[in-house]
Amino acid sequence: MSDINLPSVVAELTHASDRYEAALVSNDVPVLQELFWDSPHVVRFGATENLHGTAEIEAFRKARPAVGLARTTLRRDIVTFGTDTGSVTVEFMRGGNGTGAPEVHGRQSQFWRRFPEGWRVVSAHVSMLPRSI
Repeated sequence: MSDINLPSVVAELTHASDRYEAALVSNDVPVLQELFWDSPHVVRFGATENLHGTAEIEAFRKARPAVGLARTTLRRDIVTFGTDTGSVTVEFMRGGNGTGAPEVHGRQSQFWRRFPEGWRVVSAHVSMLPRSI
């Protein structure tokens, strides 16, 4: 399996993931939309919503409050397969730190695919862990 985690491909997907994270915490909707596959088949399962297709994801992003989005990444794992496919998983903490919001431990998984226009998220899932974990 010599095509798993080719350094140049990992570097490319890391860069795309970094762009996504920066856009997420700053609520840069155009970049967030750019980095998701523009398709009716794209899926984003969030902490409280199930979104299917580009239009639903964009409407959610435009309607959500742009406050309290900062988070601390606890761990990020990137695995690539060949030159065009990869996954990014993230554990994060949000809230707390004097913000007045309760601290929440979350996780995110994304399936990425390289298209002619670049790396795009094809499927994403975000969930929060119960406080007891």
